[in-house]
Amino acid sequence: MSDLTHDGVERLPLHTFTENAYLNYSMYVIMDRALPYIGDGLKPVQRRIIYAMSELGLTNSAKFKKSARTVGDVLGKYHPHGDSACYEAMVLMAQPFSYRYPLVDGQGNWGAPDDPKSFAAMRYTESRLSKYAEVLLAELGQGTVDWIPNFDGTLQEPKMLPARLPNILLNGTTGIAVGMATDIPPHNVREVAAAAVALLDKPGASLDDLLEFVQGPDFPTEAEIITPRDEIRKIYQSGRGSVRMRAV
Repeated sequence: MSDLTHDGVERLPLHTFTENAYLNYSMYVIMDRALPYIGDGLKPVQRRIIYAMSELGLTNSAKFKKSARTVGDVLGKYHPHGDSACYEAMVLMAQPFSYRYPLVDGQGNWGAPDDPKSFAAMRYTESRLSKYAEVLLAELGQGTVDWIPNFDGTLQEPKMLPARLPNILLNGTTGIAVGMATDIPPHNVREVAAAAVALLDKPGASLDDLLEFVQGPDFPTEAEIITPRDEIRKIYQSGRGSVRMRAV
């Protein structure tokens, strides 16, 4: 509880103020920067990149456009942060060895599996949306999601993208926030789609029912998973564990 003095000054214990301030800060970092939203599996910067590219008309059938143009639109309209961090997020979504189903179709040097950071500067590379990105954008204009003002209130941006499939499972994600973290592996689109249909037909389906369709993670590196089936089941049941792989 806070108290008001005769001068109209609010007083409250230091531990109460710091507790609330830290909670507000951590929730901001969790919700607005570090962890993805479960609805579309995207962090805010990723969502803004995809949306900005769609607004630029950079569909999979369009001509490639300089990546610097996309980054400039993202920073100027929706995401007023550093250009290098924005471009790096864009690069990750274009690397077929980082994303199981890349959201960006890149042209030029976008890094290599043995050196992912060796990508060229944004003024040299070109990009457009991948075919898979349509899964997130196809129903955007049909009143399927809420819209919010951008950082200066001059434009509207989608609160989330209307994903037709659970992208958070298909591409996985990694995020480190304040006091919590997540690391979800990617999965095969056919397996996840079949499991989603089964869950719609039978909402009370058990874990074992769904594991009839989802055999396990499906990493873009094409490595062989050597973790036993029963251990994979425990990972899905508890949400904790590690997946062992070997090169083929």
